[in-house]
Amino acid sequence: MIDQSIIANQPIAYAAIMEDTEKHNFSMASEILTCSLLRTLAASKPNGRFLELGTGTGLSTAWLLDGMDHSSQLISVDNDQQVLAIAQRQLHDTRLTLIYADGNEWIANHSNNKFDFIFADAWPGKYQMLNETLAMLNKGGIYFIDDMLPQPNWPEGHAEKADALLNHLDTRADLILTKQNWASGIVICIKC
Repeated sequence: MIDQSIIANQPIAYAAIMEDTEKHNFSMASEILTCSLLRTLAASKPNGRFLELGTGTGLSTAWLLDGMDHSSQLISVDNDQQVLAIAQRQLHDTRLTLIYADGNEWIANHSNNKFDFIFADAWPGKYQMLNETLAMLNKGGIYFIDDMLPQPNWPEGHAEKADALLNHLDTRADLILTKQNWASGIVICIKC
């Protein structure tokens, strides 16, 4: 576990969300190094449209909001009402729309939407409906995924899925990407 105090200027809601996350025993939250990088990259998209697939308890959501300017908008989708309720209780921001929905269905029903930044932190948009998700990304937009290094909560056979995803992303002519052996394993792609 990483010392949470190593990152300065944490979002106001972060500590309360972290406390609720631990009480709920939610083990799939984004780690603080990933969150800090999300905030930094979010600041590069003024007046941006952001999509987060996999809100969880809202830890990474808080960091995205902290990096976004006041003209930006964030849609965050999750299919677990219990963890989404933590984000709903802790995050009060007019730039944020929290949606309780199946991610695959949401992507299929909103395929005409365009975004400047997509954080795919769930199977939908990452291991499922990847092409549809990337089609929603504007030129110059950021597609960000984490948990690409082996994780203790990975089910059997997941390492092969992660390798296949990385190999697929490497072959796409419409993306420029960097893989980072850092935090939980980060991949940052820019749509060209």
